[in-house]
Amino acid sequence: MPSRDPAAAIDRLSKARVLVVGDAMLDRYIFGRVDRLSPEAPVPVLTMATEHDEPGGAGNVVHNLCALGAATAFVSVVGDDAAGAELTGLIGGQPGVEPWLLVQGGRITTVKTRYIAQGTRQGGQQLLRTDREDTRPVHPRLAERLVRIARDAMAATSVLILSDYRKGVLAGDIPAQLIAAAHAANRRVVVDLRASDFARYAGADVVIPHRTDLNPGDDPPDGDDAIAAAAEALRQAHNFGAIFVKRGDEGMTLVDKTGPTHFRLDPARLIDLSGAGDAAVATLAACLAASIPLATAALLANTAAGTVGAQPGTCVIRPDALKAGLEG
Repeated sequence: MPSRDPAAAIDRLSKARVLVVGDAMLDRYIFGRVDRLSPEAPVPVLTMATEHDEPGGAGNVVHNLCALGAATAFVSVVGDDAAGAELTGLIGGQPGVEPWLLVQGGRITTVKTRYIAQGTRQGGQQLLRTDREDTRPVHPRLAERLVRIARDAMAATSVLILSDYRKGVLAGDIPAQLIAAAHAANRRVVVDLRASDFARYAGADVVIPHRTDLNPGDDPPDGDDAIAAAAEALRQAHNFGAIFVKRGDEGMTLVDKTGPTHFRLDPARLIDLSGAGDAAVATLAACLAASIPLATAALLANTAAGTVGAQPGTCVIRPDALKAGLEG
């Protein structure tokens, strides 16, 4: 029987089998020291010391799933460049992952580079972030292959995550094709999107937007009642099973057919919410794949976000830290 005890549920996550399709990117961190301002302009001079690269975007969702012990299949597209090759190696080096990173000739692999002074991977002052990316839809033939591989991978997984960072992998009708295929195979679909084009994901089981995207073209809702009402309107309009709203340091709100449930975070404990959303998405999907009820999955997902947000810098959620977050 599915466990409703959150602590006991965490022990079930190693039984999860999850498929992730979405935008992979490379997160690059360059660390150094700042001892002076430039004589050419009023900007700091960073003396570079070390560099650290890790998977970002949908790749960070995969990283979190692997850290939780879930077996993960990952389908994405990278460019035929050094960043794409490095990202492929980083993803393939994760435990329990089956990577399908397709290569498109002439495409630029997304790289987010952060310059950080007087710190390490776990802290310091970020001075600048630069993005190198190609957000055009992937080539149609490659898109067909991506959908075909994802359909085949559904046989060995029980939950599909669509992680849309708007970098071109989930363009056009690709989400609709994958949602239809997942439901035909009796698989649940979790959508993490950073936009307000909800119609392209119609019929998904759980959609995880940010509060600011709930009212396209209007002021975002504020407060429990307004957020719940906006989420319910979207749920009914697009036939979503549930909407799980990211509310930053306020926590998250789950809205399904039973009504709203609000999960809180302690803002005083939060340091850096970078990567908190990815941890929440991975935890929720792993829970659903392990037959854990949605309410318990949402509680653990919010706990994962708070646990990651209480650490400086982007990090991943692990079972022991998730248990500690429940107790704290």
